[in-house]
Amino acid sequence: MATTEVIDGVEVEHRDILTNGVRLHCALAGPVDGDLVVLLHGFPEYWRGMVNPLVALARAGFRVVAPDQRGYGLSEKPDGIDAYRVEELAADIIGIISALGYDRTHVVGHDWGAAVAWWVALTDPERVRRLVIVNVPHPSVFAKTLRSDRHQQRKSWYIGAFQVPWLPERLAFGNRMARVLRRTSTPGAFSDEYVASLQQEWRRPGAATSMVNWYRASVRRRPDRLADKRVHVPTLIIWGRQDLALSEAMLQPSAALCDDVRVEVFPDATHWVLHDEPERTGELLVTFLSD
Repeated sequence: MATTEVIDGVEVEHRDILTNGVRLHCALAGPVDGDLVVLLHGFPEYWRGMVNPLVALARAGFRVVAPDQRGYGLSEKPDGIDAYRVEELAADIIGIISALGYDRTHVVGHDWGAAVAWWVALTDPERVRRLVIVNVPHPSVFAKTLRSDRHQQRKSWYIGAFQVPWLPERLAFGNRMARVLRRTSTPGAFSDEYVASLQQEWRRPGAATSMVNWYRASVRRRPDRLADKRVHVPTLIIWGRQDLALSEAMLQPSAALCDDVRVEVFPDATHWVLHDEPERTGELLVTFLSD
């Protein structure tokens, strides 16, 4: 059954969509005849992590859908690492586009959502109008950097830590993760209310293991090499320069793999730039997707 809420004057509908064999909870807003935008949250958030762009884009006349990606929030949480291969995650998004009656969509992704967004644009470019990536490098650039750059290897230590069975689920979430979010963002970026809602989502049965399985699958279930590593759809890359997890050195090589690219750097923002700079990033998204 669909439910609704109003956020900053925008009506948001909550609905389950069956896609690629899983049930995903989705938040939808904006006119039903508007161009579709899919907003993909990252780790360790859920759909509400994309609420600022959702409101901005809905007000601008776009039809916006922000799913809880599989393993997160109110969406289903399949067992096993194979369920979280990037090919499956991307297929979820293609299914949502079709379920809503669209042939093509704009895709906006942050963190793990950006990794999925890259993959959708690389493997199903005919379904993507425009691509927006927030603080995540092109997958080929990230893989190469992880193999060769000790600085990024040190930054990405947590990927190895998440490979350990059951221990990350027991230790990583709750107050510890909340402190990490606040320490790695600008002051006030994460409200007490939002952090409390995150902690509630992390406590859902199976959520912690499912969320960590995204990282396990990225190491143990790597996809086949792409025949074409270039992105052929118009792309905007937004980057918060104070990102403590991902080196800015990967930004330009990622942009170089896009045929038509615009890069916007926020010097004082962090990995959580959508929370750090909600108004400026919202305006940027509306402008880019309206061109």
